[in-house]
Amino acid sequence: MQYAYDISVVVPLFNEEESLPELVRWIKRVMHAHGYSYEVILVDDGSTDRSWDVVNELSAEDNTVKGLSFNRNYGKSAALNEGFKRCSGEVVITMDADLQDSPEEIPELYDMIKHQKFDLVSGWKKKRFDPVSKTVPSKLFNAATRKLSGINLHDFNCGLKAYRQLVVKTIEVHGEMHRYIPVIAKWNGFKKIGEKVVQHQERKYGKTKFGIERFIFGFLDLLSISFVSRFRKRPMHFFGTLGTFSFLFGFLVTLWLILQKVFRLYSDGRIRDVVDQPLFFLALVAVVVGVQLFLAGFLAEMITLSAKNKNEYLIKERVGVLKK
Repeated sequence: MQYAYDISVVVPLFNEEESLPELVRWIKRVMHAHGYSYEVILVDDGSTDRSWDVVNELSAEDNTVKGLSFNRNYGKSAALNEGFKRCSGEVVITMDADLQDSPEEIPELYDMIKHQKFDLVSGWKKKRFDPVSKTVPSKLFNAATRKLSGINLHDFNCGLKAYRQLVVKTIEVHGEMHRYIPVIAKWNGFKKIGEKVVQHQERKYGKTKFGIERFIFGFLDLLSISFVSRFRKRPMHFFGTLGTFSFLFGFLVTLWLILQKVFRLYSDGRIRDVVDQPLFFLALVAVVVGVQLFLAGFLAEMITLSAKNKNEYLIKERVGVLKK
């Protein structure tokens, strides 16, 4: 397959007017030194400074620099998603615009995708120049993601990553899901995921744009990805299983209480009304919840069956002429 470029570099940015010229020059030096054909796609996520003016100036000076600008701040995931739609390089590199990611890492990342045949390579900022308030939550976040996803990466949130083009054209990211791209890729069948220790630079201009709330939203997105990826095409398996257990628990407990009443199975010989026992109401709630979960499963199945793209699957290769 012929690609327009060897490498596409996708850079999401927000209020980074000072760092952009230096970043673009740095990327250019690395690309020319290794003879790569390339494009740089700068995605302005609703900046309020002169970032977009700088992007226009850089593009006017160098036709390898391209850009798009959002009318407001949508978030890093949205910026990456739009950049992925428009890139045309065989290997796609993502990096942050704050100069904390080094373009010098690009050749090795490219080699891992191109020659070592990885689908995705994630950077690992083993030595970081961030405050403790950022590194400690990051370690907890990465540990939880490793446990839930089964992907043994040290730094899911590193902005410096490399992808085969097919990966970025297959996945979609929104919300805070950019940090879970390796998880999304794995569940889309791209299982050769690697990691590379990368250099982390101290921030040269401005200050970080991310707060502690990103980790809270990130954990919620991880739960969302886990559920949707596993049960998107078979929601009844999830809701039906929970509903079955809940209904059976409630039914069996209710039956036991009724048998105790009928056969006077109490050890003290007392006869108690079924409704006098708190366990009865717990069982009743379990039965009702079980029925509701079943109904939720049926409704989800009906929605899935009526979805426009319900039977679209990623086809890896074709041979001959196959008409649809």
